Amino acid sequence: MKNFFKYPLHENAFSTSDIKEGIRVLLSKQITMSKKTKEFEKYFAKKLGVKYALMVNSGSSANLLATFASGNPLRKNKFKPGDEAIIPVLCWPTSLWPLVQAGLKPIFVDVDINTLNIDLNDMKKKITKKTKLIMNINVLGLSTNLNRLKEISKKKNLILIEDNCESLGSKLNNKHLGTFGDFGTFSFYYSHQITSGEGGMVTCNNEKDYEILYSLRAHGWSRSPKTFKKTSKKYPKLDPRFIFTNMGFNLRPTDIQASIGLNQLKKINYFIKQRTLNRNLIIKKLENSKNWKNQYNFLKVEPNFKPSWFSLVLMINNKYVHKKKRFINFLSKKGIETRPIISGNFMNQPAAKLYKLNPNKEKFPNADKIEKTAFFIGLKTKKISNDELEYLVKNLLKISVL
Repeated sequence: MKNFFKYPLHENAFSTSDIKEGIRVLLSKQITMSKKTKEFEKYFAKKLGVKYALMVNSGSSANLLATFASGNPLRKNKFKPGDEAIIPVLCWPTSLWPLVQAGLKPIFVDVDINTLNIDLNDMKKKITKKTKLIMNINVLGLSTNLNRLKEISKKKNLILIEDNCESLGSKLNNKHLGTFGDFGTFSFYYSHQITSGEGGMVTCNNEKDYEILYSLRAHGWSRSPKTFKKTSKKYPKLDPRFIFTNMGFNLRPTDIQASIGLNQLKKINYFIKQRTLNRNLIIKKLENSKNWKNQYNFLKVEPNFKPSWFSLVLMINNKYVHKKKRFINFLSKKGIETRPIISGNFMNQPAAKLYKLNPNKEKFPNADKIEKTAFFIGLKTKKISNDELEYLVKNLLKISVL
């Protein structure tokens, strides 16, 4: 479908070489999950410096799989239904709903206004004897202090899932985001740092966790090489090809997705470089304009952090906040596509009220402020043209005269 935005959130994500890789799989007629998926998983794990990576059909499925693996009976440190799970209130639905679906009680935490990520001080206040899991979300290429978060989770014996669907390629102290927790989850949706159209990945460093993930991904089957051999001996009366040792889903990807994702991952450093360049060009052009009146604030980055930018977040100065709705409509008419920050404060969503997720009507002032003042625009993986830059900046600055 043709994109009618002059400046869309994301350009056409696929190169000719990506499509050729997908066509090779089609021509091979081996479309379902097979050798290409294994190759992508192996390359992904090596690239991020983890022991295991398991591909699934989406980032949402990655969160679902990591959550249910965390509470699986085969795991020593596991949650049980009724336990509490910490999650930032600035979240996407499929970071939250697996917790609810697994029988956990979500405990919402406000976020840091400067990073959009979980506020660790607020989080510490909300950890109780019932807390068993933290679903941390690395937002739009940034993160909280993950070393501190890891220390807290280890001290309290909490399972840590790192939802890194928006931050593939970002590093803290030269360590990839998504590798600090018990599980890391990743998304390869169309608008993300790399894409396979749809697709996702779960990473871990524990062999037992990997075996659980492997089984849960496909029906609870004992199909990984290690468990296949073990269960064949343990259950000699059963057909070794069809032994089910666990509960499960069907979250398998295709080799088409894997072949495109693998080709894109090999180019991620280039994508990161271009997005960073474009972000810097846009901010510099805004701030150097004669019409610059501090209309926006921008996210700051700590020296030990190397972001893989998902987008350019613009936080509207208080003087102009009352114009936000009108201004977003103006940008849309000008062909400039925008998005809110994730889903905003999720407690303001009707689904949160439907499921009574905030019975005490707790307030989350920072998440509310972000919802009220901030939005984002896309960052291209090719250098922005001068014409595009001029057009974009000219219209972004018009918030002060609307």
